[in-house]
Amino acid sequence: MNEKLLQYPIRFAYKDEWNDIIQMVWKTFLKFEAPDYPEEGIKNFNEFITDHTLFRMFEKGYYRVMVALDGKKIAGVISVRDSSHISLLFVEEPYHNRGIGKSLIEEMQEYLTLEEGITKITVNSSPYAVGFYHNIGFTDTGLEQMSGGIRFTPMEKIL
Repeated sequence: MNEKLLQYPIRFAYKDEWNDIIQMVWKTFLKFEAPDYPEEGIKNFNEFITDHTLFRMFEKGYYRVMVALDGKKIAGVISVRDSSHISLLFVEEPYHNRGIGKSLIEEMQEYLTLEEGITKITVNSSPYAVGFYHNIGFTDTGLEQMSGGIRFTPMEKIL
């Protein structure tokens, strides 16, 4: 087993971790993503992650969320919607460049492949993360776009 996985175990998130997950995502978004977005995009992203509907989808298992842990602290998070679309992938700043983002994707891919029979995963990458996704095998499926102030490049990875 990968030593990094042992150092930062990955598992599905518990319902009582939701608020901690959203706080970490928002803090990390503000630091690394928000500088690339207009006010409209920042507002829309905040509304997306704080929408109670998203939490209800998570509670019912329609919005899959995995966390990477440093002890009891959430160091990173990945979520998938619509069976195979990465909706959120965030690693808190002190944990950057430790392989956590890649490990989160690998664990989610393994689950989706083995348990759900998924053969392709997609993501709308922020400008900040385009290079990261390219390095782990994602390819662009279109040019950078903007919707609701959110800048993204659509990508996919065949599993």
